[in-house]
Amino acid sequence: MLDESLLDTPEALAEADRRALLRGAAEAGARVRTAARHAAESGVNDLKPDGRPRAVLIAGPGAAATCAADLLGTLAGAGGPVIRLAPGGVAPAAGALRWELPGWVGSVDLLLIATPDGTEPSLSALAEQAYRRGCTVVAVAPTRTPLAEAVAGAHGLFVPMATAPYEPEEPIAASAPGVLWALLTPLLALLDRAGLLSAPPDALQRVADRLDHVAERCGPAIETYSNPAKTLAAELADSLPVVWTEGTSAGPAGRRFAAALAELSGAPAVVAELPEALAAHTTLLAGRLAAGADPDDFFRDRVEEPPALHARVVLLRDRPIDGLTAAPAARDLALSHDTPISELEPEPGGELETLAELIAVTDFAAVYLALASGA
Repeated sequence: MLDESLLDTPEALAEADRRALLRGAAEAGARVRTAARHAAESGVNDLKPDGRPRAVLIAGPGAAATCAADLLGTLAGAGGPVIRLAPGGVAPAAGALRWELPGWVGSVDLLLIATPDGTEPSLSALAEQAYRRGCTVVAVAPTRTPLAEAVAGAHGLFVPMATAPYEPEEPIAASAPGVLWALLTPLLALLDRAGLLSAPPDALQRVADRLDHVAERCGPAIETYSNPAKTLAAELADSLPVVWTEGTSAGPAGRRFAAALAELSGAPAVVAELPEALAAHTTLLAGRLAAGADPDDFFRDRVEEPPALHARVVLLRDRPIDGLTAAPAARDLALSHDTPISELEPEPGGELETLAELIAVTDFAAVYLALASGA
């Protein structure tokens, strides 16, 4: 159950935030600036690649590395394949995870390693394996870790991760907002130099500014009625978020939102891209999760028992309303099944800026839902 009164009590939010999630979301812009400075100091901005890599492979644990690979692949588009190396192993622990290079990887490929830990033995072994094959290695991780030493031994490029100057009471979640931007920013700068996407220093500065702007609109001191993130969190209480995305950049933002909801607040969510989402989720909206459906009988104790879970559509868009869009059909489908709908659309700007805004607002919403539901 969501404690809506907590949303408008900044002191209570701060007390409940043992993982420093709100602070991480509010500091996302600062984290981008620090990460961009670390990348520049490590020599990323001075690189002069001979040409584009044949393929970019990304390895790292947790939701932040997964989201970074998703975002970079989307932004690179046809410029070159971006492939995430999914780990194997018997447990999601640093010593248990295992990464392997595909057999075809060689000197014309680029391996990116992104981790907020840096103690994973398999990532160090992966860097050494890439070196033996002539594959270029770049890593973003905390300093003074085994991975930093392994990358140096593999003659690769190591970028120190932009870490927070404080330690949360509980372990940092992989979906924490600050972790994503600390890992993603140096990789954006690197792939800009490689010619796979456009993320020059001034664009990263605009991303940081946009994240600051979102923090001003969505911070804990802003009341729910004028705070889009708190409003979305309240709307998603006791519901199944059905996240529909429209536009190239909105896809990764929607998948990031679903992952953050699951890890931070324990809320399940489904995500799909328009227009295919309309066919994929029609039966879902018409079934027992529909707003008008009540699978329990008339005599259910509605005071003692929690309410039934019903769907709520969350429409994330990164294109203008006057363009070619499936949004009207999406609204019609939701309303025809009495399903409420929430919509987020960023302010105008470049692709990186609008993507950053969608991620930032939904990150704040996932954090508020987690804190107000006691997750």
